[in-house]
Formats: sequence, C-alpha cells, structure tokens
Amino acid sequence: MSIAFRASSTTFKTLSRVHTLVVPSGLRLLSTGGKPKSLKDTLKEIAPAKQAEVKEIRAKYGNKVLGETTVDMAYGGMRGIKGLIYETSLLDAEEGIRFRGYTIPECQKLLPSADGGEEPLPEGLFWLLVTGQIPTKEQVKQLSADWAARSAIPAHVEDILDRCPPNLHPMSQLSLAVTALQSESSFAKAYQNGVPKTEYWDYFYEDANDLIAKLPNIAARIYRNVFKDGKVPDIDPSLDYAANFSKLLGYSDPKFIELMRLYLTIHSDHEGGNVSAHATHLVGSALSDPYLSFAAGMNGLAGPLHGLANQEVLRWILKMKDVIGAEPTEAQITEYIWATLKSGQVVPGYGHAVLRKTDPRYMCQREFALKHLPNDPMFQMVSKMYDIVPKVLTEHGKTKNPWPNVDAHSGVLLQHFNFTEQEYYTVLFGVSRALGVMAGLIWDRILGLPIERPKSLTTDAIKKMFADK
Repeated sequence: MSIAFRASSTTFKTLSRVHTLVVPSGLRLLSTGGKPKSLKDTLKEIAPAKQAEVKEIRAKYGNKVLGETTVDMAYGGMRGIKGLIYETSLLDAEEGIRFRGYTIPECQKLLPSADGGEEPLPEGLFWLLVTGQIPTKEQVKQLSADWAARSAIPAHVEDILDRCPPNLHPMSQLSLAVTALQSESSFAKAYQNGVPKTEYWDYFYEDANDLIAKLPNIAARIYRNVFKDGKVPDIDPSLDYAANFSKLLGYSDPKFIELMRLYLTIHSDHEGGNVSAHATHLVGSALSDPYLSFAAGMNGLAGPLHGLANQEVLRWILKMKDVIGAEPTEAQITEYIWATLKSGQVVPGYGHAVLRKTDPRYMCQREFALKHLPNDPMFQMVSKMYDIVPKVLTEHGKTKNPWPNVDAHSGVLLQHFNFTEQEYYTVLFGVSRALGVMAGLIWDRILGLPIERPKSLTTDAIKKMFADK
C-alpha cells in the first residue's frame, strides 16, 4: 500500500542528508502546495544553507590536512589525491557510487518511474543530483515538460550537423554542435552585461537545463545523419526525456525505452575526478559557460581510456565470438582469456581505477538482462565471463580489481535491441553524463568555487626536493 508523507522544508533538508534512510516501498516525499514546487524554486530555498555550511567548514577546518600526496601519485594520474570538491556524487571503493548519498538500488526504488515502467526517470535523478532530495512524480513530470519546451536547436546548429561528413566521428560532431550552441548562452550574455557574482549560478542553471534539453535533438540528428535517413522526428511534450530520446533515435519498443531510462540514469555521474567530470569542472572554473565546459568534457569522454571503453568491450566480445563460437564452453572462454593476457593485452571491461568490487552499474544492467533478455546468446556469453574472468585475473595476479565495471555490459544490451552502431555508443554516454556534470557546474557557481590552478612540478624539482633526504 502506498503511504503519503508530507514534510516541512526543514525536515526535507534533514532527510536529504541521511544516507542510511530506509524508506518503505511506495513512500513519496510530497510538496505541500497544490502545484508542485519547481526545481529552481527548490534550489533557491536550499542554496543559502549550503553556502553557510561550506563557509563554516572552511572557517573550522580550513587548515586541516585531507591526505598525503606522494611522488607516485603525481606521476600516476593524480590517483588518490584528495583535491576536488564535487557535491553531487561520491565513489566508494567497496560499495560503488552514491548519488547524493543514495546507492543505485536505492535510486531504482525511490526515484519516480514512468507510468507502466519500473526504471527510474533521468529527470528524477537530475533533481536528486541538484537538490539532494527525492522528487515527487508530479515534479518530475514538470521537469520533463520544461525540458521538452527548451528542446529546439537553432538553425545554425542543425546546418553545422547536416554539413558534417559521415566519416567525422559522432563524438566530434557532438562536441562541435555543443560548442556552436554557445551562441545561446544566457550566462555569457549576462556576464558581458556585468551581472553580480551572486547571480552567476542562476544563469548557469538556465544554460545547464537548456543544454540537457537540447541534447536528444543534437544526438539524434547525428545518429540519423550518419547511420539513417537524416530525418529527425519532433519532440513529443507528453513523453519523458528517455522516451523522447528513444523516439528521436527511431525506437518504440517499451523495453528499449526502459533500458534507455536506466542507461541515462546510471551513466550520469561518477564523482568529480573522472576525465569528463573533471574537464567540465576545470573549464567551468574559468567561468567558461556550460556549453564550452561540457564540450571540453565530451572531448575527454571521447578518449579510448574513458567513454570509448564500452565500444572496446563489445568489439573484444564479438572477436571472441568469431574465434570460439556463439555458444562457447567455460573452458573455451577461459583459454581465450588466458591467450589475451599472455599476448600482453588486457581484458576490457574488467577493473576500475577506484572500485575494488563489482561495479553496481554493471549489476543493475545484469539484473535488467536477466529479467528482459535471459536467453540472448551475447548476454549468456557475458554472464559466463562474469563467473570466469575474475578467477583468471586473480590467478594472473596483475590486476588490483578483477571485477567487471559498467562497460562490460552496456554494449551487449544495446546490441540486443539491434542498436548496433558501436561508434555512436559514447554519444549515449555523453547525453547521460550531462546530467551529472551540469548539476556539478550549477553547484560550483552557487558555492563560488574559484578557478582551478593546482601546483605542478618538474622531474628536476622532485629530484632536488629529495636529494639531501
């Protein structure tokens, strides 16, 4: 039975900070008025308290040490260095990502879903990332309608995309289109007109929501131009974000739409140190508007060590299928994995820079597959690998984390629905990642974070530093 719960704004804020809150099935935190409170109005209410909290933390703990930095950390991609503030999510090595304190299973349970659906709506996840609060279904519908109303892209952006040669990588086209959208930036115009610093966040908020809203139209136009007939349907204002994106891509299967809701939710954010989130934050710290900042993040996401990884995983699995067949035995898979490792290559989709357990984003995709496509041959192969690869990597002894990450599964799910254009997969990732990094940028401006400028060293400087020690 559903239980309605009405909370004051004070209670609401308190609940949003309690990470271990257990909420019975069906519980919804409801707004007190007849018309649901908008995302922006909610943010205006909670921002002052958070600003005061950060001011207090800096006054109280400003000279405290967060951790030690070693020479290996400096040469090793700064892994493990604690030097960023990123409010929307936190990654734990043992339990995986938490979005504003909520695990993925908790988000699947608590965030609103579409009528007749089960997976969380990306709009609800964005609301959570921005506010720390679980929205009502009515608030999510309001945000869906707002994004649909903002979704049109300017003629010059359409023209740029239509003129791109089909051999220009879809991620290059995405970056190009987002950069061209900068002409629409509310913040850039306001900054030129001398807007006070205290109002920066307001214009960043508008740009962030405009950008998120326009991404399905941009991404679908790239897909249709490169792989289909170049014709893009209109946005349907009655549909949710993922349903509209699926429609624009040409998919109407309810299971695919559910997959897209899940995909856009779980790929949205992974704390602030990954390349796409850090690049967006870094460029935004120079007060580059959200369009320029997101374009920088997408150029990072396009790298084979970041967003292209799911494409690499699928190619590896398809190659294995060609070599050992569509229904291999465990012994055949084991032998193929050992052959890969002995040739000096890695098994893509396994291991993570931070995680030391199976990625919960992998697990929720596995659960989706078990429910909707348990007999799919590619899924069955991936499922066997889930049992075999960690054992082989552990025996091999050169992998700190032998468990699968998010990339080990997503490509196989897309393939099941005949979404086979692998070069496009990172664009899907990019549309999703916008939810996290735009929420992060909004908070960067609310908190007035300064331009990022860490200290760098030369190898000679390090040698001199330790020469007499």
